[in-house]
Amino acid sequence: MPRFVATRPDTGLLSLPWDVPLEDWPEDQLVALPRGISRHVVRFVRVNGSVYAIKEVLEHLAMHEYRLLRDLERLDSPSVEPVGVITDRFDKSGEPIDSILVTRHLQFSLPYRALFSSTLRPDTVNRLIDALVALLVRLHLLGFFWGDCSLSNTLFRRDAGAFAAYLVDAETGELHQDISDGQRAHDLYTAEINLFGEFLDLQEGGLLDPSIDPQETVQSINDRYEALWAELTAPEEFATDEMHRLDSRIRRLNDLGFDVAEIDIITDWDGSQVRIQPKVVDAGHHSRRLLRLTGLDVEENQARRLLNDLDAFAAATDQQNEDEEIVAHEWLTDIFEPVVRTVPRDLKRKLEPAEVYHEVLEHRWFLSEQAGHEVPIMEATRSYVDNVLSAKPDEKLALPTAPVGEAD
Repeated sequence: MPRFVATRPDTGLLSLPWDVPLEDWPEDQLVALPRGISRHVVRFVRVNGSVYAIKEVLEHLAMHEYRLLRDLERLDSPSVEPVGVITDRFDKSGEPIDSILVTRHLQFSLPYRALFSSTLRPDTVNRLIDALVALLVRLHLLGFFWGDCSLSNTLFRRDAGAFAAYLVDAETGELHQDISDGQRAHDLYTAEINLFGEFLDLQEGGLLDPSIDPQETVQSINDRYEALWAELTAPEEFATDEMHRLDSRIRRLNDLGFDVAEIDIITDWDGSQVRIQPKVVDAGHHSRRLLRLTGLDVEENQARRLLNDLDAFAAATDQQNEDEEIVAHEWLTDIFEPVVRTVPRDLKRKLEPAEVYHEVLEHRWFLSEQAGHEVPIMEATRSYVDNVLSAKPDEKLALPTAPVGEAD
């Protein structure tokens, strides 16, 4: 009998054929989902209504990655959720089989090759790179050294016209109290090498827009990273009569989606100059505010867009001076929820609700420009559902009632 190591075990996993090498599992045990490139065998299974990714790997690597993912989960990092490790596997002839790492499938996420199944525009590719750079910065702020940063080791979710990136492979990772400049440089160098190879592969397959130069795109990663890292961590000096710049710095950090834990303020000997050093504690500034006001748990850019719409609703209803939580509840029940409920059941797998709402707002703006006047939100919603959403591919895995492991 295999040994299961898990913090939140799903008893349905016990019935899967662990005495069979993963590459030999029958199709009726698997769920057909797009997979990224991996040096290991990776498959997806459905158990008791949940979908899991299972990766076959040496035991010490499986245990290392499982524990590291658990640490990252406690730090609220953008990474997949670890479920457990299965060791002591033997086939029917008694030969040992590699261990299994189990993680929960991240709904509405896609590997980069699924996004490139049709040629992406250059600005979309840039948003993809920006998401990866933001992920790397967030991980470095937590003291995480990735060791193998790449598109293949990342999952992407749509985030109000941008992308949110999640770490999906931590096999080579290390978690430290603080990360050194050398470790950051190594991760950036590895990212450039890996992405250059991935872009060349896409180019060879005809999936890269001809206007995109792989080398030029990859070389921009370092500049993008350093600009974001400097904004989040670099000290700033100014005169004591320019203290408004302190507030401006905090606002810029908040706009980037980061909260500030504390700021070290040092004045020079005569008190005429001030030097500040921000300590960025966490990302998710807007998503946490929206969660507190409405209970909606969404990506950062989605939260920013929804909060802007909430502010517009407060202004339109002359409630700027009312209690924020009361106005948020009214917006949620009178605006957001009716829009989301308009989406028919058979279309709910297209996009998650917050992304649908963002796209409805974009569609409403487009219709209003055409009409020359403000189009009502529900009219825009019906038009969006009929003319835009119905043509989109499903991005959420359907989970109908089905036997364990039944494929879509």
